[in-house]
Amino acid sequence: MRAVVAETTVPRYLWTTAAGRVRSDAGWRRGGLFRLAEDLPAPALPGPRWVRLRTELAGVCGSDVGLAHARISLVLSAFYTAARVVPGHEVVAVVDAVGAEVDDLAVGDRVALDPVLSCVHRGFDPVCGSCTRGLPHACERFDLPGETGCAAPTQGFDAAVGGGFGQVLVAHRSQCLPVGDLASTRAVLTEPLAVALHAALRWQRDGDRVVVIGPGTIGLLLTAALRRLHPDLDVAMVSPGSFGDERAIAVGASRILPTGPAAVHALAEQDGGRVLTARRTPLPLLERGVDAVFDCVGYPDTIDLALHLLRPGGTLVLVGAARQQPVDWSLGWNRELTILGTINGGPEPTLDGRRSAEHAVDWLTDPTFPVDALVTHLAPLDRWQDALAVASAGPRARAGKVVLQPDPQVPLVGPVTALRPRP
Repeated sequence: MRAVVAETTVPRYLWTTAAGRVRSDAGWRRGGLFRLAEDLPAPALPGPRWVRLRTELAGVCGSDVGLAHARISLVLSAFYTAARVVPGHEVVAVVDAVGAEVDDLAVGDRVALDPVLSCVHRGFDPVCGSCTRGLPHACERFDLPGETGCAAPTQGFDAAVGGGFGQVLVAHRSQCLPVGDLASTRAVLTEPLAVALHAALRWQRDGDRVVVIGPGTIGLLLTAALRRLHPDLDVAMVSPGSFGDERAIAVGASRILPTGPAAVHALAEQDGGRVLTARRTPLPLLERGVDAVFDCVGYPDTIDLALHLLRPGGTLVLVGAARQQPVDWSLGWNRELTILGTINGGPEPTLDGRRSAEHAVDWLTDPTFPVDALVTHLAPLDRWQDALAVASAGPRARAGKVVLQPDPQVPLVGPVTALRPRP
């Protein structure tokens, strides 16, 4: 099969890091981490409860972009040990074959992927402590292949099961969520919406004002999730430009805030509250701040802004993946803040116990859920380098969600209004 492959060896990682100082596309140039494989062996069904899938669309995630630029946490490398991976965990696909014990899916069915791989998928019984506690993405046996042959906590991080950047992958039946005739550009948002919903539910509502930082795909889906969960909630979006502003309002943001110190002043002017200035620091502090901040960027300046916007006892939810960041955390102690992290979906006991990915499919099936404009760019597999370049540029290229179509023989469903990246 054809697939975009990441060779995550130390020499390629170091080459990409060094070359990336002078070339923005180093990660997908010769010698970089990413390449196109023309004859990669397709993964085989690991067991009777598994299915083989042909990729319809695969989203380019921020973690895929981070890997392409060799900007990933060295600490987290302990959990992603495979030397070769086929990226792509935001997947809508067509069933191509089913195992002997799969009787509720048939060849030709369309499914979205819940990419988490846990004890259940690897065939371990009893399950580990993390899986028992409702944290399957933190499965303690992530590096024990079991029946999968895969040593990774998530699909798309090991070639043994494949990923969405390839034409074929395999998945456990429980990972496959039927989507019927749901439009391709909505179905491919299942995994990022599951992440956003899980992040929204990490905050146990204790107020009426929140701020979301970052109008990327996760930030927009998180805003839409907050609006659906809490129709009366005031949701302000910190956005760096008009492209993000328009999209944030469309998915349910109450208002837009500027970036940096101006955000503190804007909230004080609009909602009341004093602006406190600290010595030798350009970022002021908001007295009478907001109840929660969801940082979907994870840079030092956005984390710092979040801490300065929160009221005493407020909650900071760090959404997505980030590297080591130099941040002054003193407000966490001083104002007794709650700081939470999240990167995946999962079981949602505060709803009905179903996984966030299952809720995501339900929401996406609702035509009133306002996400039709989130996918902005679509590229065939031959244009995978363009797709990575556009996804890396983000708002500078007026790009939202960028998706790949690895196999032109797999038809897309519904209107496809996405643009194709230009060279």
